[in-house]
Amino acid sequence: MNISNILLVSPMYKDLKALIEKEAPHKTFRFVPEEELTQEDLSWADALVSFNLKADYDYSTVKWVHSLGAGVDRFLHKKEWNKEVLLTRTICSFGQRIAEYCLSYILKDLQLHDRFQEQQKHKNWQQCTPKLIGEQKVLVYGTGEIGQMIAKVFSGLGADVSGVSLSGTEKEYFHEVMKHESHFSRLNEMNYIINTLPLTEQTEKLFDSVIFNQLSNAGFINVGRGASVDEEALLQALTEKRVGFAVLDVFEQEPLPENNPLWSHPRVQITPHISAVTTPNEGAACFLETLKNIDENKPLTNKVDTKKGY
Repeated sequence: MNISNILLVSPMYKDLKALIEKEAPHKTFRFVPEEELTQEDLSWADALVSFNLKADYDYSTVKWVHSLGAGVDRFLHKKEWNKEVLLTRTICSFGQRIAEYCLSYILKDLQLHDRFQEQQKHKNWQQCTPKLIGEQKVLVYGTGEIGQMIAKVFSGLGADVSGVSLSGTEKEYFHEVMKHESHFSRLNEMNYIINTLPLTEQTEKLFDSVIFNQLSNAGFINVGRGASVDEEALLQALTEKRVGFAVLDVFEQEPLPENNPLWSHPRVQITPHISAVTTPNEGAACFLETLKNIDENKPLTNKVDTKKGY
């Protein structure tokens, strides 16, 4: 594949320009913010490098699209994709970042931070023993790179980590991996549920009342995609305490509208899609490595299966 003209569209385009241009002097680049992007730019380009563009564009004219994020649903979900166009995604420290994000909120729960903070307000000295992570059962939806890193971190601390995937194929660091259709009977055993799944037709509104009604005061963490969760079903599960608390980093609509009831729910923690931010250095490094592999006709470990959506 001959790639000469590369269009990079990102809020951090200036940082990326400083990192990328000097490393690929044989290529011609255009670095622009989305508000300046035109169809003429896309017609000029052999390759597009971007993530989460707000408008819908015709990508069929380029040879290669590279996502600066791990997710590619903005390019694929409910859209026709030209199978002749290569799609790749960024692989970097996402797994480690997300694993630490999830660990921080689960430790906060186990160590009773909120309880002791409330007692401090009232100068109330009342002892209560925190729980151990090694006594917990954690269920991770998605057993790819991110899910595996979560499993590695939690199992390394003694937790019993199970996974759910389409194939049910066993993966390292998971006590077991179940297929989606066969895991429902195990849900009431779980202390914590973590979603890392990409957004596809199969995962849209996956977390609905069918799943939530099987839980028993479990913690729910969503670091996958917001559209995978039925918000009404989640709110109902919180009311019924089937979900003890929810930590939500992703939402169907971002930024989350001010009138959304999740903002003010006492057992919901909201973060603004920061569990796995692509830094300019990491984004540039993955892009340059992918470009080098394309130029040298080497295998691409970050190539997306556009039929599967990940």
